[in-house]
Amino acid sequence: MALRAPAAAARRYLRLVTAATALLSSSTSAYSMSKDKIDSVIISIAMEDEAKPFITHLGLKADADFFPRQAPFHAFTGSYKECDVTIITAGKDEVHGAGVDNVGTVPAAVATFLALQKLDGKADLLINAGTCGGFKAMDAAIGDVFLTTGVANHDRRIPIPAFEPYGVGFIESVSVPKLREAIGAKEGVCTTGNSLDKHDIDEYHMKKNGASVKDMEAAAIGWACELHKMPHFG
Repeated sequence: MALRAPAAAARRYLRLVTAATALLSSSTSAYSMSKDKIDSVIISIAMEDEAKPFITHLGLKADADFFPRQAPFHAFTGSYKECDVTIITAGKDEVHGAGVDNVGTVPAAVATFLALQKLDGKADLLINAGTCGGFKAMDAAIGDVFLTTGVANHDRRIPIPAFEPYGVGFIESVSVPKLREAIGAKEGVCTTGNSLDKHDIDEYHMKKNGASVKDMEAAAIGWACELHKMPHFG
């Protein structure tokens, strides 16, 4: 995941995600899995403008039949270095007629679940790619690229002891030390919330989560991946 940045950093993000796909497709030595080779990768990108350069760069084609007809989501498929690549995006809001990107946890969880269901038994890995916010206190700067060590929620506050672990929803990401070294990325926890702004209580829980970066989808994507027992990172 890349911190929100100008065009130069966006180009760097594209190169890094492409490099990550190449490295992961060549060998699972880049991360912790028993399979010898990655044959199929799903890449979830919430916003269409973030996905377009990557789709163009890899020459992926739209697959209109990938998602159920009721879903607003989009899928783009193709291959890169003998690895099948599927990019999914959340599409645009139709329910409220706003026509903006379907950001947030609900579309992210549903799109991820449906994509993994569609490719059940075929996909080997899911990567959550995109831009996010970062915290200077955790050594984050504009243009940095982070790989997640875990994801959690900071605005799903349920102050009932039995519900607290569910509310925070911490999920570990698959470890990718060789990938991090190869692309010069930083790493840390990504904390997720459905609001772009933050209140003091949000900041408190972000710090409690030990977050280096903040987004609006990662914890939901991680949750859907766990239901399918799919290795994932962002």
